[in-house]
Amino acid sequence: MAIEVVPDWMTSLDDEDTTFIKNFLLASGSLKEIAQLYGVTYPTVRLRLDRLIQKIRIGESNETEPYIGLIKRLALNDKLDFDTAKVLITAYKKARN
Repeated sequence: MAIEVVPDWMTSLDDEDTTFIKNFLLASGSLKEIAQLYGVTYPTVRLRLDRLIQKIRIGESNETEPYIGLIKRLALNDKLDFDTAKVLITAYKKARN
């Protein structure tokens, strides 16, 4: 059975993310095996997985403010540092109130 409706959290993932998820599943969740596959260290794979988890959580959240979701995604994708993201979100929330 094919997926007819793509869940919202999946739409925020890029091709690299979905390939990582596929490889992770095929490796039965073994971070050690994934590290060998990608030729990186275990902590590097752990960091990648943690960022992917954060990205999925943001995609799943019922964020009513698309702007805040955008800022969070930019920070997760290293397009914006986290301190700047916090400042922008705080300023946005103040302006909205």
